[in-house]
Amino acid sequence: MKQQTQSPTPTRNFTVLLSPTPRGARLARLLATEQLRSWGLPLDKAPQIVAELAANAATHGRVPGRDFRLTLYVVGDTLRIEVTDTRGDRDPQLTATALDAESGRGLVLVDVLADRWGVVPGPRPRKTVWAEVDCRCKGW
Repeated sequence: MKQQTQSPTPTRNFTVLLSPTPRGARLARLLATEQLRSWGLPLDKAPQIVAELAANAATHGRVPGRDFRLTLYVVGDTLRIEVTDTRGDRDPQLTATALDAESGRGLVLVDVLADRWGVVPGPRPRKTVWAEVDCRCKGW
């Protein structure tokens, strides 16, 4: 009797370096949207999460001359979004923001949209802010 072996769950990943500017943050969202579309994944939450994390990297994680990195990958049923910047000394904070404030809601949105999120330090001077979305991605 021949033993059947299951092929491992495919892993898809995408990584790009972008300038820590508003233009780089917009490009991160556009590139992520196109990549997710090409993988056949839902576009309901992930582009907004990418937009918020990239905007934070361009605003709060900015170091002139140092890019930030966007990484997307899917393992099993989980899409993981990572944004790495070079300001490891500045951890993002989830704080209450006034309703009439013009900014400060990015991580609140990430917290609502993502199934999980967090921060991983290093290697120095970097930090990575990540978010995961359960997307029932198998079979794509």
